[in-house]
Amino acid sequence: MSAAVPPPMVWEQRWHPLRREWVIVSAHRNERPWQGERVAETSRALPPYAPDCYLCPGNARSSGRRNERYSGVFVFDNDHPCVGSRAPAELAAAPGIYRNRPAGGCARVVCFTPRHDLTLAQLAEAEILNLLEALQAQYRELGAREDVRHVLVFENKGDVVGVSNPHPHCQIYATNFVYLAEHGRPLFQDILAAEEADGRRVVVRRDQALSFVPYFARYPYETFVAPRATRASLAHLTAPELADFAAVLRETLIRLDNLWRLSFPYVMVLHQAPTDGAQYPGFHFHIQIHPPLRKPGLLKYLAGPEIGGGNFLNDTAPEEKAAELRAVSSVHHTQGG
Repeated sequence: MSAAVPPPMVWEQRWHPLRREWVIVSAHRNERPWQGERVAETSRALPPYAPDCYLCPGNARSSGRRNERYSGVFVFDNDHPCVGSRAPAELAAAPGIYRNRPAGGCARVVCFTPRHDLTLAQLAEAEILNLLEALQAQYRELGAREDVRHVLVFENKGDVVGVSNPHPHCQIYATNFVYLAEHGRPLFQDILAAEEADGRRVVVRRDQALSFVPYFARYPYETFVAPRATRASLAHLTAPELADFAAVLRETLIRLDNLWRLSFPYVMVLHQAPTDGAQYPGFHFHIQIHPPLRKPGLLKYLAGPEIGGGNFLNDTAPEEKAAELRAVSSVHHTQGG
């Protein structure tokens, strides 16, 4: 007789003793709906509304729940979360030297717009500002929960980064563990000062925010977007800071799209202070944009040195890449730029 198949590991963290980091095991997510393209396939024109899209207004999701007929930003609990309140309070002890613990928290989806055929770079400045205000509210609400120590916001954009649905959206993982280690000193202010003093890697400037390809960029078009003042999170930005930040983010995304006149794929992550009750006076909120392309259709692959040796190889100069982004139009190419 064949051995019984063990149930999938759900909402469990397992400790990687060599890398000294936690790995989330959420095998149940293998059954989540997949509406993205395969890497080898060409992109297609999208309609403003797709009747089979799980994220379009009024449509039913795979869980059977139905979306609101929303007209702006729409937030809902992820139907296939990698962390959740249903994480078991107790797990079977890990064998030998290994360690595990529940992966608790909350996972949410944030739809940027009801339009299925737009991207963040194509939204109006007021729409991006509304989105950032919604994310501020999510950080405050989720960060206040006793079971949440960190609120991670990220967007996966483009087929080549494995996005499961082309409808413009990001995700929020509010977790009982911290993703980003804190330096304990305002290191980011030193980085901003160095980038401003050099100037060659700066892409977009406003009074209270800027974007740049960092001196230490690992990917050819890796770009940071940051407020000038040290703020712990998006929720800590003042109204004038948020307005400048939204303008810088929007123009940066437009310039990425205009580089090759295509919807530029990326993984975008909002780095915010943990919400575990401790003070993080040196934590500088910022966004990191990690595009996987080196050239049109050419991926930056991780190989032996990156995966095995822990050393990224960037075969382009950050100064050169920033200059390319500054040289293109600040008006989106679909709107005449």
